Amino acid sequence: MKLIAGNSNRPLAEAIAAYLDTPLTKASVRRFADMEVFVEILENIRGEDVFVIQSTSYPANDHLMELLVTLDGLKRASARRITAVIPYFGYARQDRKTGPRTPISAKLVANLIVTAGANRVLTIDLHAGQIQGFFDIPTDNLFAAPVFAKDYFDRLGKGPTTVVSPDVGGVLRARAFGKRLDAELAIIDKRRERAGDSEVMNVIGDVSGRRCILVDDIVDSGGTLCNAAVALMERGAASVHAYVTHGVLSGGGGRPGERLAHCRSRDHGQYRGDRGRAHVAECEPVVDRAAFGRGDQAHQRRKFGFEPVRLNTPIDCNTPVD
Repeated sequence: MKLIAGNSNRPLAEAIAAYLDTPLTKASVRRFADMEVFVEILENIRGEDVFVIQSTSYPANDHLMELLVTLDGLKRASARRITAVIPYFGYARQDRKTGPRTPISAKLVANLIVTAGANRVLTIDLHAGQIQGFFDIPTDNLFAAPVFAKDYFDRLGKGPTTVVSPDVGGVLRARAFGKRLDAELAIIDKRRERAGDSEVMNVIGDVSGRRCILVDDIVDSGGTLCNAAVALMERGAASVHAYVTHGVLSGGGGRPGERLAHCRSRDHGQYRGDRGRAHVAECEPVVDRAAFGRGDQAHQRRKFGFEPVRLNTPIDCNTPVD
């Protein structure tokens, strides 16, 4: 077995290699002067079972091209089987036609990965389960729920809890997570006028006096998470916590770390915000703890100076959530 790492999250790849006690395969992933991607595998991988570890996190297009070029190089080097390990599968939010003359980009990216040479895809918490059907090869969609559930009990313990889906599309994910916590379910009814901009219209379910757990797969601009947390506190929630698999945090009206840290309410939680400084003294954050998976954090520290709480518990993520 061979492990190959792209540039999307080298620390994650090194952690996987250390856990498996298998060194990363020597490879060169670099750019020409005009920023074309060039990949060279520096070891013999003929007949090997190869795993390529590469998210499509920020910058998504650069990392996607690195993945495709690497897959093509491995195919031409006669690897026996190539598995694309994509912790965060980009373009997953474009999984259907949302209007006339719009693309289904998730299907396009799936076709590209298959054509480039992948024999199998392994990912975590796809934005929509039906994306598995976009691939013409076996696809493993692992779940972060077991890790989140253990972290929840370790940090917060038992108590009157309501798991909240920030939108209708995440109800199945929230319900499955609620079963693990033996918690009730609530749903945020929101309206999205355009991408990256949402407005909470209603809260469906009882949240008064309860600990609320927001569960989502992707946080990009942070707007949905903030609006949902404010709405929950206005309806009497005792506290609001957030568990998110993919903390993309790439933009949207200012730095997402600042937006999350400055969500205002009467809840005095602790949240590490801009450049690691605590904002508790400056404001009263709604989301008093936001936990993200490890797969998409490297660029956050480099670009935004924002570091969410990490979950490092080695738990089997192949346990179905339903």
